[in-house]
Amino acid sequence: MNKFYFFLWLNWSKQLSVNTIILSIVITFLITFITYIKLGLVELDAKNIEALLDIYKFYFSIVFSVSLLFILSRSIKYIFNVCICGYELKLLSCDKTNVIESIGYGDLVKVWRKWFMLLIWLVAICMIVTLFNFFNIYALFIFILLSGYLSFIILISRCKKVKVVRC
Repeated sequence: MNKFYFFLWLNWSKQLSVNTIILSIVITFLITFITYIKLGLVELDAKNIEALLDIYKFYFSIVFSVSLLFILSRSIKYIFNVCICGYELKLLSCDKTNVIESIGYGDLVKVWRKWFMLLIWLVAICMIVTLFNFFNIYALFIFILLSGYLSFIILISRCKKVKVVRC
């Protein structure tokens, strides 16, 4: 069962990381490119390239924060109905008897709220343990990844609509 939780977390963290980084890179590139166009397509010499890179670096952390929230809200859907080490997570309907095979975002609202609040508390604990020494979006991202592992274990025991079954 520990292998199931570990590989569930590993798949989730890989998906969260890759999707957040790709979305952030694309949106930040678009912002920088639009800025370059609004400047009148100036000649790309060393000074202008450095200025565009500074714009890119500035917007990347802001876009990364927003992208992380967006991808985090979508990521819970993709942990269900995937067989990992002989187990899989199933989402139950409101009467807690039928398994939902085709999961929509509307089916996940209650589960997502519980999971997100649990994740917030676990990240807050990580921040308190590290005494707020290095707080930025990248440290917060690492705390979210670390807290994700425990959040899946606790969510399954606390949420009646989520069950682990053999596959």
